[in-house]
Amino acid sequence: MRALDIAATGMSAQQLRVEVISNNLANMSTTAFNARRAEFADLHYQQIVRPGTINASDGTLVPTGVQVGLGVRPAAISVDVSQGSLSNTGGDLDIAIDGLGYFEVTLPSGLSAYTRDGSLKLSADGLVVTSDGYPVVPDITVPADARDISISPAGEVYAFFNDRVEPELLGQITLAGFSNEKGLEAAGSNLFLETSASGPALIAVPGESGLGSLRQHYLEDSSVDPVREITELIKAQRGYELNAKVISAADQMLGATTQVR
Repeated sequence: MRALDIAATGMSAQQLRVEVISNNLANMSTTAFNARRAEFADLHYQQIVRPGTINASDGTLVPTGVQVGLGVRPAAISVDVSQGSLSNTGGDLDIAIDGLGYFEVTLPSGLSAYTRDGSLKLSADGLVVTSDGYPVVPDITVPADARDISISPAGEVYAFFNDRVEPELLGQITLAGFSNEKGLEAAGSNLFLETSASGPALIAVPGESGLGSLRQHYLEDSSVDPVREITELIKAQRGYELNAKVISAADQMLGATTQVR
């Protein structure tokens, strides 16, 4: 009774789909979070009669054959890389990327990670860091006596002082681009890691090489659409129930078989 195993793969697939949806809904308020979508593919097939098999002595070929599918398998959990809406926060170190690109940060291990979360902070030494304390690349240090900070769309960081008229250029924020953003490895804490699937990071000034520009005093909202997620949740729930009914029907058929005398 192959139906039992086939329906079991269907229930597992819908369970994974619900887990992805629940993660999306849990992060609907996470800064710059990109929604995920579970994708599936059919499992291997049992070839009872292969297409093209000779069916008669005169050489007649079977046009379609008999191929019985054996279920479904997860193919990928794809990331929706579309940009979320921008919200005005008023924070001097709140920076949104309007377009493509990622901020590069340095992890304690020395490796580079990438994020679109622009809710930056200052360390005790005045270094610009993420909310988790990871330094932004390249390093930018804000003097303690600076009264205001201005960040241009091209990533130039200026500081204003009470005893000066002209602002001081502190540094240049750069962005990283990837040929395949969906190939990045999610590491948690709004961070991504480069992989062989994503390709190497292409570092450039904001607004150049196809990268977006920066918007100071703004943060990017999550791209999760709650209405769409709830709709997908209902579909996944019904799909799970239908596969459970197949298991129940197969069980009744097996029960009827064992009662034959």
